[in-house]
Amino acid sequence: MTGTLYESAHAKINLYLHVTGRRADGYHLLDSLAVFAGAGDTLALHAGHGAAGAVSLDIAGPFGAGLAADADSNLILRAARLLRSEIGGTDRLDPLHIVLDKRLPVASGIGGGSADAAAALRLLLRAWPANVPRERLMALATELGADVPVCVDQRAARMGGIGERLDPAPGLPPCGLMLVNCGEAVSTPAVFRARAPVFTPAAALPAAWPDVAAMARDLSGLTNDLQDAACALCPAIRTVLDVLEAAPGCRLARMSGSGATCFALFDSPQAAEAARAAVERPDWWVWAGSLFA
Repeated sequence: MTGTLYESAHAKINLYLHVTGRRADGYHLLDSLAVFAGAGDTLALHAGHGAAGAVSLDIAGPFGAGLAADADSNLILRAARLLRSEIGGTDRLDPLHIVLDKRLPVASGIGGGSADAAAALRLLLRAWPANVPRERLMALATELGADVPVCVDQRAARMGGIGERLDPAPGLPPCGLMLVNCGEAVSTPAVFRARAPVFTPAAALPAAWPDVAAMARDLSGLTNDLQDAACALCPAIRTVLDVLEAAPGCRLARMSGSGATCFALFDSPQAAEAARAAVERPDWWVWAGSLFA
């Protein structure tokens, strides 16, 4: 391999998240509308050293320290090992080195690790000679985690099953988006254990929304079934939601995924940026912009 290859790993936002059931093996069944923000991490792929097919990882960026101690089990390296096993013939694969610029908060409900793993799969498939059918690629993504399949394409999608079933999203209007993380990590298994043991039916969604007001109105009738449990475990999430709901121009505020990042919808990216001053706190991570398309 010559030169450097780059991939962006965009934040995944669950505009709603219904827990619709539970399989016999314990995995929860979900119904969710996932979209992607302009915020994200960046992966750079360089020629590496060592044995054929070896992949090494360095982690940098403002949130890199939270991952450095556990780098060997990082989803990026797990993705590399899984893909290498799928391809076979390791002796013909170049050794590679990945540098992750970690700009998304860790354990924050916006699929940062999943997006990184999906970006790693895309990078490695560009660098290694392989023909992995899409069906197999998505199966590998599912092995890595429930959020990884939707992150492979980084396009808005309706998630079903445990996250592996992807259907087209309704047509989305242009809108502004703000993301706020309170700085506290939340454990997804702990949130699922703490949630009320009830299930919510799958949502009925239109084919498209004409504007942000209509989208926010419909979404307000839906829920994130993990939000109450996450707020009980991490009360700072409720503080963030209260601040977002009071921000000028906010159409809808809700937690994404299992927390702790919350989002707010605005009529435009400019409106989201204008509301930053009313939201920012010294210990909070705040991003404002638009959906990634």
